[in-house]
Amino acid sequence: MLKLDRSKVTAKYQITIPREVREKIEVKPGEIVTVEAVSHDEIILKRYSGIRNPLDTLIGKVSRGTVPVTELEEKIESR
Repeated sequence: MLKLDRSKVTAKYQITIPREVREKIEVKPGEIVTVEAVSHDEIILKRYSGIRNPLDTLIGKVSRGTVPVTELEEKIESR
């Protein structure tokens, strides 16, 4: 278990996730997190487990160039 680090709440109600925690959970800039109030003194911060790139999931990864619309439509219909 990690030691408890402190973070100060800024005037804009932002906090910094301590480096040790960021490295342990491998959180990256731009990721979405959820925040839940458990009690008056406790919150839970969780990585949002949504789909990172919905198009990759829908049609597969496109490696180069453009894809014709007809090919996209065929891939969508086949799923």
